[in-house]
Amino acid sequence: MGALPVLYSFRRCPYAMRARLALSASGQPVEHREVVLRAKPAEMLAASPKGTVPVLVLPGGEVIDESLDIMRWALARNDPARWLSPPGVSSEEINALIAGNDGDFKQHLDRYKYPNRYPQESSGDDAGFALKHRSGAASWLAQLDARLTQDWLFGAQACLADMAVLPFIRQFAHTDADWFAAQPWLRLQGWLAAFEESALYADVMEKYAPWRPATC
Repeated sequence: MGALPVLYSFRRCPYAMRARLALSASGQPVEHREVVLRAKPAEMLAASPKGTVPVLVLPGGEVIDESLDIMRWALARNDPARWLSPPGVSSEEINALIAGNDGDFKQHLDRYKYPNRYPQESSGDDAGFALKHRSGAASWLAQLDARLTQDWLFGAQACLADMAVLPFIRQFAHTDADWFAAQPWLRLQGWLAAFEESALYADVMEKYAPWRPATC
């Protein structure tokens, strides 16, 4: 077997998680390098100076350092579950839903989960600031709940949209699990629970020791 692509990842990062989901679903093996975010390896920074995970370095030296691009690269090579082309759904519809997640919802999620990172916006009221953004995020979650009339966002089978969005819904839900469980989003909660109970999720959440470069 030739050299494998190298994946720099961080287990809990939702961007890295969705990249791992597509790599696993496509059957694409990689050399997994788990990153400690406070001590990012020089090798990763040399490949991608922006310093965020995931980063995929292909054997020929090409670097893919956006999570959706990694997902699409892997699935373009092999997409047995048809995540890229679910029946009756256009790529434009899928992309629009992902954009909604990665735009306003992600901004609310960051400020809900990490209010202390935005002192200029919170005016010192971290608790109130977080609740404001939880409320902002909730409107998006209610929309997702309403569209989950079947098992997945676009019908009876999972697609790229589900797997690109679910890691962020997981992060939101675990910020205050009791509050999330008390909301009237039964379909959304069931969708997330089924994902977290899946073999695919178990595969991509395997724990790795932090990667260290080999020494002589």
